[in-house]
Order: sequence, then C-alpha cells, then structure tokens
Amino acid sequence: MRIASLLLYLCLFAIHLPLTAQADDLRWATATKGGGFQLFGQHAIAAINAQDPDLGVVELPSKGSRQNLRLLQSGEADIGQVEGNAARIALEGIGTPKVDLKVLAVMYPNPGMFVVPTDSPATNIDHLKGQPIAFGTQASGLRILARDVLSGLDLDPEKDFQQIILGKAADGPRLVLDGKAAALWGAGIGWPGFVAVADSPAGARFIAPSSAQIERIRTRHPHLQPMTVPANTYTGQTQPIDSVGLWSLILVRPDLDDAIAYRLARALHLAQPQLAGELPQAGYTTPDNTLRYVGKERLHPGAARYLGGLETALPD
Repeated sequence: MRIASLLLYLCLFAIHLPLTAQADDLRWATATKGGGFQLFGQHAIAAINAQDPDLGVVELPSKGSRQNLRLLQSGEADIGQVEGNAARIALEGIGTPKVDLKVLAVMYPNPGMFVVPTDSPATNIDHLKGQPIAFGTQASGLRILARDVLSGLDLDPEKDFQQIILGKAADGPRLVLDGKAAALWGAGIGWPGFVAVADSPAGARFIAPSSAQIERIRTRHPHLQPMTVPANTYTGQTQPIDSVGLWSLILVRPDLDDAIAYRLARALHLAQPQLAGELPQAGYTTPDNTLRYVGKERLHPGAARYLGGLETALPD
C-alpha cells in the first residue's frame, strides 16, 4: 500500500514538474544592478510580457555585454543586450572569431562622456589625467567605448588615468559622490549612473570631447558615430552635449524559432509607447531606427519579417 501511494505521488509530481520548471521561458540577459542595461531590460521584459504573456520572457542577470555574448553563443541565453562597440567587434570578427548572432532591435544611442560633481575643478578630459576614474565593470562594453574614445586622443585608461574597474555598475556614482573617484565614465540617454550623480545634492557636470577632439577620434575610429545628448536629459544639463558612440543592440540566438522572434519584435513594437513613457531612452527603440542603423541583413529572419510588414523603409 505504501509503495502504491509513493508511486502515485511520484507520478503526480512528474506531471506537475514541467509546469514549475518553466523550461520554455525565454532568457533575456541584461547586466549588473544599477546599470542602464538592467534598467532597460527589466522594463522591456515587463512590457513584452504584458503584450504577449505566452512568450514567458524572464530576466537573466549578467555581468554585461561581453558575458551576454558568451551566454548567447552557448545557448544559455535566448536574448541579450550588447553595447554597440562590443557587438561590432563580435559580429564583424575584429581580432576575434566572428559570432553568428542576429539582431532583434536597436536599443538606444550611447554617446560617451564623463560626469563629475559640479564643484569639480575639471572642465575637460586633460584635467582628468592621472586621476582615479571609474570606467565601468569588467565585462561592460562601455569600457570598449572608453578605450576607443581615449585612444583617439592618444590616451590610455590604464596608463594615463588611475583606472577603477567596478564590481557592479551601481558602485560608480557612489565612488564619485564619496570623493573616491574624480569622475565616472558612462554613455547613453537616461543612463542610471549619470542620473544618480545629477540628482544628488552635489549635482553633475559633464565632460565630453570637444568638437576638435571628436574629429581626431573619428579620424582614428571612423566607426564611431557623432551623437548628441539632448538638453535637459539630466538634471541641471541645460545645453546639448555632443560626443561619439554607437547604438546598443538587442541580440538573439540565430536558431531562435522564427515565429518566436516575430512575436518578440511585434510585442516590443506594440509596447514601445508605454516603454518610452517609462524610460526616455526607450523612445529610440523603434522599427525605423532598427532598419536605419542595422539594416535587414543582420536582423533575425523572424524580426525582419515583422518589420518588413510595417510601413517603414530603409533610408536612401
């Protein structure tokens, strides 16, 4: 009798197990707490699930762009956010084997710059030389952007600054506000590290390359695109800020089912107005921008099929 009861229990448990294991969830790799990727990812996941609950997208916290690339390649993640420079190196195989990953959508532009407290004596990049600077986490793609921007000015994060590598993105603004770092390097619209400093009692001032420096940087690194942070993006920032950067991307596994990629692209598009209302940077996550800055050849076929059905067109 006991054996029969045990067998019945095991059978019932086995029937219920797939429901609790949620093996069919779509794993979305974001980044560390306090960074722009996790903030965007969490909002995007919630918005997509609200549009198409059966997709079952779940967050997979990670260390950032470089780990997300590895997670996508190994199949441990289905979707991943990757900073534009890290994505370019991987997709084009620059100094490394080319990876076979596909684009679901663009996220937002990432113009790079430093932030300092308003009472900092530094007013340009040269003033930061020799100072302790928080350059991001070990796996962050923002460090690749910093390396490119600074090398265009004949500077090196390791040699010309006291480089601080963060354990997690949220540590950066704390170090600046505590006086343990002279500046924090970051990028993007509505980037949480910049928001934290700008909204603090100390306030924020931003240091970006000058127009002459932008020309020098782009001469050495023509892949970097001129970008502007609109005025009033951050508290106290009354003027637009010009810099350089690339668009961050949402990448997916190439073998992701076409129908799933189609539904993801559709849900993200339909959720975009809500998403943009919650995050200003999500206002850039549109089909038009995806087609304009990525092109159909790098899109996942399922995403390309959805976007191709919209009344959007590539620029001439």
